Amino acid sequence: MLKVLAAVSLILSLASMSTALENDTRVFKIYPDIKVEKAHFHNRYGIDLTGDLYLPKDFDANKKYSAIAVAGPFGAVKEQVSGLYAQEMAKFGYVALAFDPSFTGESGGAVRDLPSPEINTEDFSAAVDFLSVQKFVDPEKIGIIGVCGWGGIGLNAAIADTRIKATVASTMYDLSRVAANGYFDADNSPEKRIAARKLLNKQRIEDYKNGTYAKAGGVVDPLPEDAPQFVKDYYAYYKTPRGYHKNSVNSNAGWTVTSSLAMVNMPMLAYVGEIENPVLLVHGEKAHSRYFSEDVFKKLKGDNKELVIVPDASHTDLYDNMEKIPFEKIKTFFDKYLK
Repeated sequence: MLKVLAAVSLILSLASMSTALENDTRVFKIYPDIKVEKAHFHNRYGIDLTGDLYLPKDFDANKKYSAIAVAGPFGAVKEQVSGLYAQEMAKFGYVALAFDPSFTGESGGAVRDLPSPEINTEDFSAAVDFLSVQKFVDPEKIGIIGVCGWGGIGLNAAIADTRIKATVASTMYDLSRVAANGYFDADNSPEKRIAARKLLNKQRIEDYKNGTYAKAGGVVDPLPEDAPQFVKDYYAYYKTPRGYHKNSVNSNAGWTVTSSLAMVNMPMLAYVGEIENPVLLVHGEKAHSRYFSEDVFKKLKGDNKELVIVPDASHTDLYDNMEKIPFEKIKTFFDKYLK
């Protein structure tokens, strides 16, 4: 009888998942002993989200696992970096959900390729909702990993959502800050922001007239010879077989032109110093974006916060370079706070 009940429990727990990934298009090395199920859930705005749920080796539905939700980078999909991170976490014994945020990939949202500081923050909490109700997940032991722009969004979620017991932000961007101020705050002036708003709002009228939303273009292609190194690094990931994916915003037409309006107007991380739960920031020594993590770390309080700088690593090295991404350190962090 207990076996029957356990079987029924598993069926109910997996009710919103398919039995296998079809037309698998993941761009990273796949571990055959890590089972993956398609997952469908929704956020509180009614947007349907799609993810890949990675289950530990020898998964037992009668056990209670710690779980981790993973998203990013900004402009990527679950078949790219977040899936790689989720698979590694499953290898370490965690249930891990890599998901496409609203308006991207296989997730819903009527206007495609539109980021939102509020809705995308909510996407992380929706992933926590989903994991919390799975019969094989301990709802008191759920963490998140955000990569690149979703590192900042993940931290924003950790501010609001106290159910997130531990947060890792890898090679993180503060999207609000860079949208408002430019890189290294070089364009941080009211005059420049006002001028940008005028241009973007003019584009809104054009979009409304045309009934479509103009795209800003993904990673530049063809690559100019004089492109900055970090642009060359993005190209090497998103525009080559190394990381290209047909659903990726950055690999293709890019975000909507007017996307930065919300990012500028609704700054995230204003209350990052109020995160009580543990935070691990990971960044490359040579990353152009390193200052985002360093500045956030200065604002974090408590003795359960840590910043790890990976020697000789660029921003995109932490996307898929298995020799650079400190997965053992990430494992140790989650083992300490989630197990």
